[in-house]
Amino acid sequence: MKILKKISLGMALITGITIAISGTAITAEPVKVGFIYIGPPGDHGWTYRHDIGRKAVEAHFGDAVETTFQENVPEGPDAVRAITQMALSGHDLIFTTSYGYMDQTLAVAKKFPNVKFEHATGWKTADNVSNYGLKLYQSRHVQGVIAGLMTKTNKICYVASFPIPEVIREINTFYLGAKTQNPDVEVQIVWVYTWYDPGKEADAAQAMIDNGCDVITQHTDSPAPLVTAEKAGLVGFGQASDQTPFAPNAQLTGTIDNWDPYYIDRVQAVIDGTWEGHGTYFGDISEGAVGMAPFANMPQNVMDIAMDVRAKITNGTYFAFTGPLKDQSGELRLKDGEVASRMMLDTMDWYVEGITAKYPD
Repeated sequence: MKILKKISLGMALITGITIAISGTAITAEPVKVGFIYIGPPGDHGWTYRHDIGRKAVEAHFGDAVETTFQENVPEGPDAVRAITQMALSGHDLIFTTSYGYMDQTLAVAKKFPNVKFEHATGWKTADNVSNYGLKLYQSRHVQGVIAGLMTKTNKICYVASFPIPEVIREINTFYLGAKTQNPDVEVQIVWVYTWYDPGKEADAAQAMIDNGCDVITQHTDSPAPLVTAEKAGLVGFGQASDQTPFAPNAQLTGTIDNWDPYYIDRVQAVIDGTWEGHGTYFGDISEGAVGMAPFANMPQNVMDIAMDVRAKITNGTYFAFTGPLKDQSGELRLKDGEVASRMMLDTMDWYVEGITAKYPD
């Protein structure tokens, strides 16, 4: 797909048209936008939602842009190679969509100062690197509230991918939400050390079900844990997208990641010549960046409580990470009334008080 870039002709700036110079028609090359994906676009989770954002860019700009993507790029040296190749192939803007690409993105960006980079879920920036994320813990806290009310065994389950700050803070906020409704609730956690492996995800969910868990949530990208819950006659939560079609009788709700507005905005900034590095973005539930699937398979009183909590989070009168808050060891992390900073959330490497699981090495 193609966009007409700004073309300087003498003192005039001509945008979005084909011009003739010495009888030769010249059409500007398209702005090229690339995406590096940790998984496949068909995972129906994290990468799926990023790819929907990419398609939204295409739909918004029409022939104005050319987008490409590379899927299943492992974090580490492979990411450096993939990002480098994308930069070498003439891309103007590159989105690297996984936490583990942070240092690799910065390393490649140093070698390509004229290419613009955006890294998802990290916190490091540079002259030509910005970062972006979503406050997905907002939706996860509401899920915790629902889990605390729905569990009959007081055991709620968490299929976790990697022990990175984003995953840790969502485990914490899920547990904190559950505790507001059920002081006896316990969260069990299994680390699968993969973003997308339906077999491992299903096995982890089943292991916790066998241990008495009756509400399943996850920070992995396939619907497998939710499908496992449905097969067992239990309930749970979708991840990153509405996964109702996979488990219509099990999904209580699910987080919906909405990257579309941000991707469109940042591409527009490149076109306008206003893009700058060192930027940070943390999309909020109040702006629709963090969505939730319809509430289902729960009693009306549970739905009412969950909707009330979601409304308070949305209007800014309720924030899960507010002190006093201690960590698992009893250390005070937030004083009474103190709200967690963006840096604390982006670098969280501790469980909150009450989680009995051993923190992963």
